[in-house]
Amino acid sequence: MAVETDTERAIFFSTNDFGDAASYTPQGGSAITINGIFDDETLEVEAGGEVAVAMEQPEFTCRTSDVSSAAEGDTININSQNYTIRVVRNDGTGVTVLVLEEA
Repeated sequence: MAVETDTERAIFFSTNDFGDAASYTPQGGSAITINGIFDDETLEVEAGGEVAVAMEQPEFTCRTSDVSSAAEGDTININSQNYTIRVVRNDGTGVTVLVLEEA
């Protein structure tokens, strides 16, 4: 259960601080601008050998209310880069993480 309101979460994702504006487009729908936090973490992946492989894992964390119907295959544009949403992780507290793949 969330302890903050949706309005308070909007402050956390504000572009005046550390948030990014993104253009989210559901399949067959129109683009809307949402705010969130973009992270493009480099992960170490074990590939069965002696040396791990580095893999980029872009994610966009935002308010669930902004992407309540998000689904795999929807698209999002962040900092002029297009991404396809591959996983939608709603944490149950009003925050959703979109796992992305460069388009």
